[in-house]
Amino acid sequence: MFDIGFTELLLIGLMALLVLGPERLPVAARMAGLWIGRIKRSFNSIKEEVEREIGADEIRRQLHNEDILAKERKMLEETASMAKDSLQQGVKAIEENVQSVKSSTQETVEAVTSATSVQTPAQLKQPEGIGQNKNE
Repeated sequence: MFDIGFTELLLIGLMALLVLGPERLPVAARMAGLWIGRIKRSFNSIKEEVEREIGADEIRRQLHNEDILAKERKMLEETASMAKDSLQQGVKAIEENVQSVKSSTQETVEAVTSATSVQTPAQLKQPEGIGQNKNE
């Protein structure tokens, strides 16, 4: 991290020995170790908290996405249901129209059939050979 080698550490130790002296150097080294330990623990706890927050944010994002998907799925189902109902109403209306046309056609066919089966008085009095072609 800081790229400090063994020779640099040895030089720092000799300087501390000269400045602090042999009586205070062990106490200073112990205090430095405690402070370094506290700093490391603080950094680790901050790092863990940030990782938890990132994980929590990720979970929140996933839950939010799932909520959006559920809402979209619900809207799609409602739209499909409305379309189905509309189509069923259209089919029913078409079937009613077909039935109406069928019955009116049946009535028309019956009327035409009954009208053509009745012979006019002129047809009844006409002799047999008069209305026929000679080529037959």
